[in-house]
Amino acid sequence: MIKLVASDIDGTLLLKGKRTLSDRMFSIIKKLSDKGIIFVAASGRQIPNLKRLFAPVAADIAYIAENGAIIEYQDKIIFKKPIDREVGIEILKDIRLRDNCEILLSGENVSYLEPKDISYEEHMRNFVKNNVMVVDDITKVEEDFLKISVYEKDSVDNCSDYFKKMWSDKVTVVTSGYKWLDMIHKDVNKGCAMKFLMDYIQINYDECMAFGDNYNDLEMLDVVKYSYAMRSAQPGVADNCYGIADTVESCLEEMFVN
Repeated sequence: MIKLVASDIDGTLLLKGKRTLSDRMFSIIKKLSDKGIIFVAASGRQIPNLKRLFAPVAADIAYIAENGAIIEYQDKIIFKKPIDREVGIEILKDIRLRDNCEILLSGENVSYLEPKDISYEEHMRNFVKNNVMVVDDITKVEEDFLKISVYEKDSVDNCSDYFKKMWSDKVTVVTSGYKWLDMIHKDVNKGCAMKFLMDYIQINYDECMAFGDNYNDLEMLDVVKYSYAMRSAQPGVADNCYGIADTVESCLEEMFVN
């Protein structure tokens, strides 16, 4: 019996560039909750962003955010693992030196920016809709460094090999979208976070389902029995999955609603 359903957001629940969830998805989540099934939003996004996205059901779901660096369940932060501060400062300084790369430093509830271009700040505030704070010197942010992200609007492929070569021995470096590269603590990923949540609420792997489309979803898909890759997933993501899904909604409706 399935007791927990986790889903990535961008490229999985939100397909083809969509920015908002459908009423259909909110209805499905409510029906899952009525059946005692926990829904988990598992994303590289920050928790406040996710709560706005899931507003009609925000109090009814759990959150694996910042690619697994923080977990919230029943309005309580149950897990948080930041990057070592000294390492993080060196990474931030490195990103500064790359002309086309913008920095996003994730705290618990705020995305810190040191914009090279005002359009990046506008993008984060008005399109991504994060809680944003612009700072003069991002290396002096005092709260924990949960995640450091590189944004390159023309494609993060232009810099991903460089950052992976430079920092993969110190942090986990993973592509999380066409324009985004994320760096988190070496021991952190969505799979580790998923396993922590499963243990916390005492749910077994064969009672869990997960959906994903990108390489930052691989570990999460590996720790559940019923793993589904989107048909539009990146090459290789579906290789070891239980199944393929056209949409999360249609798959969940077929299994739990209809």
